Amino acid sequence: MNPRRPWWRPSTRRRHRENRRLGILLLAAAAAILAGALGHLAPWQLLEARAFDYLSTIDPPRPTAASPIIVAIDEPSLAEIGLQWPWPRDLHGQLVSQLRAAGAKAVGLDIIFAEPSNIRSDAVLAANVGPDVVLAGDETFVEDPHGTQHVRVEPLAQFTEAGARTGIASISPDGDGILRRLPGYEDGFARALLEAAGTAVPPALGRMMQVLGPARTFTTVSYYQALDPDAFLPPNFFRDRVVMVGLSLQNAPTLDQKGSDAYPTSATLRTGRLVPGVEIQATIYDNLAQGHAIARAPAWLLFATGICGALLAAGLVWRGTGWRTLLGVAGGMLVIGLGAFLAMRFGRIFVPPLAPALALTVVAGSQSLLDYASERQLRKGITRAFSQYLSPALVDRLASNPDLLKLGGELRTITVLFCDIRGFTTIAEAMKDDPERLTRLINRLLTPLSNVVMAHGGTIDKYIGDCLMAFWNAPLDDPDHALHAVKASREMVQAVAELNLVLAREAQERGEAAAVLNVGIGINTGACVVGNMGSEQRFDYSALGDAVNLASRLEGSSKELGVPVVIGEATALAAAEQIELAPLRPILVKGRTAATMVYTLAEMRPAADPALVA
Repeated sequence: MNPRRPWWRPSTRRRHRENRRLGILLLAAAAAILAGALGHLAPWQLLEARAFDYLSTIDPPRPTAASPIIVAIDEPSLAEIGLQWPWPRDLHGQLVSQLRAAGAKAVGLDIIFAEPSNIRSDAVLAANVGPDVVLAGDETFVEDPHGTQHVRVEPLAQFTEAGARTGIASISPDGDGILRRLPGYEDGFARALLEAAGTAVPPALGRMMQVLGPARTFTTVSYYQALDPDAFLPPNFFRDRVVMVGLSLQNAPTLDQKGSDAYPTSATLRTGRLVPGVEIQATIYDNLAQGHAIARAPAWLLFATGICGALLAAGLVWRGTGWRTLLGVAGGMLVIGLGAFLAMRFGRIFVPPLAPALALTVVAGSQSLLDYASERQLRKGITRAFSQYLSPALVDRLASNPDLLKLGGELRTITVLFCDIRGFTTIAEAMKDDPERLTRLINRLLTPLSNVVMAHGGTIDKYIGDCLMAFWNAPLDDPDHALHAVKASREMVQAVAELNLVLAREAQERGEAAAVLNVGIGINTGACVVGNMGSEQRFDYSALGDAVNLASRLEGSSKELGVPVVIGEATALAAAEQIELAPLRPILVKGRTAATMVYTLAEMRPAADPALVA
């Protein structure tokens, strides 16, 4: 624990982490509520219906030996029989007789015989129907300004009195025209046919229809073949089978065509082709008989899946966001989709995957954007904070990887440089009547000195009047910090000499005496605490430690030693192998009891050693 911060006051980083995680939880709650609320809107329900279409047509169950056989009133039959539709009813009576003789267990005629036709033909059909035959009926609701009319159309009483059953063959497509729900009629066509075959099934009111495939998925034979099964079909083809008879064109019409008794189902979205009504009735039959019908998940489960999606996203972004978040979201989407498919395929329940997918996307996407904006803000802050003190290359490195910057203070071995203008008091006194000129002069000197520091990867700590303080190896690592600081000192001395030439030329042009600038530089290496120093309201990135104090003392001793650069022993040991240094002598600096050996650059060695400083 930081002894300078009370235990009850969390650090800035900890507060940021806690605030971020609280924001994630609030975002997850909002996303879960949003996903639950959208489930009540019609456009969203349409999207969920489309999800059902695609999921229900992935590896659907296939018809079995217990599935109905379709006797299709198709193009070959129209050609072979040679009669225009509708055919005489005695032909249908003959078909029922042939199917019963071939061993069919029950026969469903998906044809409405609501009006009398030829008396003889009606009599032939009536003579051949019985309890094993189901005739189609229709039920519609007609909306008008005065109310809703219920219209029910049933077969002629002549047929029902002969024993035939009635089954309502009406279907109810969804708002987008796609047939997905099982009819809720207690006397529906498929249910009546099941009863005729001796099979009782529980009601499936409100359940969704599992399609078994596109048109012609069920075993299908042409009408003319069923009229003479011995001639056209294998032996016992219809024995103990349920048979459905109805219009079923071989070339199923497409969505943009008007087909006779053909409708779009979930399979139509994949194939683009309509499904004949008789095959829809066969699908309903199998849904009831084989338990393929799919229940829709209750509201509480839908809300729970939204919560799960939001919590999954919260877990993905809890510690941070990045490319792993994208992979996690993609993996989460796969898990949600696979879970919805398995629940439908094996649990016969439709759990729409859109709610958890939306919650997952909203939380992960929103938090990624927030983190991106926060990182951008952090990078801007770093750029603003360090652009005055670091070289552009180092600022770019910090901005692209803020983790390199550890704020709040850390112990590092750094090399510290102090540079002070010699004789500044005299210069300032000479320019006391022209402070602006003095300011320009100081800026003209500190600018090249600062550029040299940054060119060598140093960090400018501060300007103290006419003094510059800089250090190396913080905030970024610099293994050769001592060498870089020594090289910078050499170039700083050269920069001052070049500025003096410019000042001398300018003074000569004005006819004045030129101000000659000299600097004293002290360099030392040692362990220091580096970080943000100051108050909570205002702070600077700086360094504290004995190595800093010694570097300042070395800078002060440069005048007495007669050299512009004084280098401490630790710095000399670190840089001596790569740059030629010259030993001076041990000196005693203020605040220390032991003498310190100091060095300078070889080319700056004085002609004669100065007197020993007591």
